[in-house]
Amino acid sequence: MAGWYELSSNDKGTFSFVLKADNGEVILRSEQYDAQASAENGIKSVQTNSPQEARYERKDASDGRFYFNLKAGNHQVIGTSQLYKDAAGRDNGIQSVQAHGPSTTVKKA
Repeated sequence: MAGWYELSSNDKGTFSFVLKADNGEVILRSEQYDAQASAENGIKSVQTNSPQEARYERKDASDGRFYFNLKAGNHQVIGTSQLYKDAAGRDNGIQSVQAHGPSTTVKKA
């Protein structure tokens, strides 16, 4: 099975999505959006930008762990990874988002 997106809303009425790998692990999280259509546009942006290496910003957290942001062409962050204990884990996470990000499967959580 390929990766997929899960679109959800919270009790405040905002929407977000996660990208999951084929094993069900969350590999990218979005920001909160005020409208479902905006979250759906965020998914489309991940689908478009995730294959492009130049769209990834590798970051170091203040506690010594590693993460990355996926950015759109306008440099806006469209998704953030989990924290990884080493840079190699972060790089594997990027490869996973590159592989699963183009998925067109969207499930409502």
